[in-house]
Amino acid sequence: MAEPATLLQDIKWNEQGLIPAIAQDWQSGEVLMLAWMNRDALQLTIDEGRAIYWSRSRQALWRKGEESGHVQRLKELRIDCDADTVLLKVEQVGGIACHTGRRACFFQRLEDGAWRITDGVLKQPEDMYGKTP
Repeated sequence: MAEPATLLQDIKWNEQGLIPAIAQDWQSGEVLMLAWMNRDALQLTIDEGRAIYWSRSRQALWRKGEESGHVQRLKELRIDCDADTVLLKVEQVGGIACHTGRRACFFQRLEDGAWRITDGVLKQPEDMYGKTP
């Protein structure tokens, strides 16, 4: 297997040095969320075996679950054919990926020209973070 630094050179980072990262349930295939990674986040994800993202709003590394306890354990890592998107197949600890307290971030579906919420809250955000996100 190639050294991690070589692996990271294969990635096509955007102008901000980021790559979109899709988190998918490793067993069901459900898409849980989309986040961003920089070089450090991807390297740490590989090293630690858990999802670590780059928070664009905080401009800092974000270890998924560091506050909520809903860690994403890495089961498999892939890149797409253009090497400009990564796919993390993860075990979602606690069954909640979204900061709104839902299973996944994609809980709204277009129906009759409007967004309809399809999935209920499993845990209130203030119970996970101690404040409303």
